[in-house]
Amino acid sequence: MYSGDPRRGRNETRMNYEAKMFGRQDRLEFSGDEGTRKSRRWIWITLGVIVAAGVLAFFLMGRSGGAEKAASPTGAAGKDGRSQLPTVTVISPGRSTVATIITGTGTLAARREMPVGVAGEGGMVTRVLVEPGSWVSAGQVLATVDRSVQSQTAESLAASVRVAEADARLAQSELERAQKLVSGGFISKADIDRKTATRDQANARVRVARAQFAETAARNRRLDIRAPAAGLVLTRGVEPGQIVSSGSGVLFRLAMGGQMELRTQLAESDLQKIHAGVQAEVTPTGSAKVFKGEVWQVSPVIDPQNRQGIARVALSYDPALRPGGFASARITAGAVTAVMLPQSAVQSDNGGNYVYVIDAKDQAVRVPVKTGEVTETGVAITSGLTGNERVVATAGAFLTPGQKVKPQLQAK
Repeated sequence: MYSGDPRRGRNETRMNYEAKMFGRQDRLEFSGDEGTRKSRRWIWITLGVIVAAGVLAFFLMGRSGGAEKAASPTGAAGKDGRSQLPTVTVISPGRSTVATIITGTGTLAARREMPVGVAGEGGMVTRVLVEPGSWVSAGQVLATVDRSVQSQTAESLAASVRVAEADARLAQSELERAQKLVSGGFISKADIDRKTATRDQANARVRVARAQFAETAARNRRLDIRAPAAGLVLTRGVEPGQIVSSGSGVLFRLAMGGQMELRTQLAESDLQKIHAGVQAEVTPTGSAKVFKGEVWQVSPVIDPQNRQGIARVALSYDPALRPGGFASARITAGAVTAVMLPQSAVQSDNGGNYVYVIDAKDQAVRVPVKTGEVTETGVAITSGLTGNERVVATAGAFLTPGQKVKPQLQAK
């Protein structure tokens, strides 16, 4: 039975309710923390079991591998060890004949160029009979010069020859008649001598007239501009109507026989290796065609400015060989028998050039070598190798002497 202040009773009731509620919440919160800790404990227990199982399995596999290795020394472990060795490509080069090739560039030109000008008095050109690229024979007329005045002079001299010949015939006849009359005493011997002298003078005048006529005819022939020898016309520098004389310079240029050449500039050291008669290949710029030729002259002097000389390569005529054009040459200066290696196989350091050779134990061995000519096919080895070794073709810079490798022979 309740007595007293009603508000007090309500407050006590509310405090009892809150106390019950807070106590339950504390119990709930405590219960949640304990569940979390139990869940984490189970996770750690599970992880520990898994790790222990892994360790046990690794231990058992190690024992099994050790047993197999003990049972078979060349088993899987041996194979895995060899598979870890670096693989290198090796070649067995042998010996081969290597041609010494000297390359150079130069200008195409006529081997024997013939400049042609006016040999006579000259005059006005009336006709030009050839064009550049024409083939001409020796003495063929290239151009003609007006000779109207010279022709009249020649006719006059020809008439003088005929007059002199007539006088000589008359003198000869008179001498013969006088010789028939001398036996009868009608003509003295002195008259015979005078007639003989007259006949001789007439014959001499004939010879003079003929010589003058021949001289004029020769002068007239020199008015024709002629080819001095058979060949190919390269240039033409005259046109009809042009006045020419001996001071007009070159009117035509001819290549004797159509022969061409390449005048190539070579270093002084290269000139020492070649001589007249060696073979050469010439390729004009802009053309893929290769022309065969041979060196016919090596310069006897060296330019002191650039230390170079000229080698002249003779070539047969071909329309693709144009004088003044640019071309390259490959001259075969000789041949040697040596070991040929790719450039990647030859290494160099302060100790000189060397290569790596794989011995019978598949170990890298450093071998010093001497190099010779360097060509498109490789480097010639003049000493240090016989050609039967297994030479490392590439990756030699990454090897060390005595290093064990796995060689792989390169297919030829």
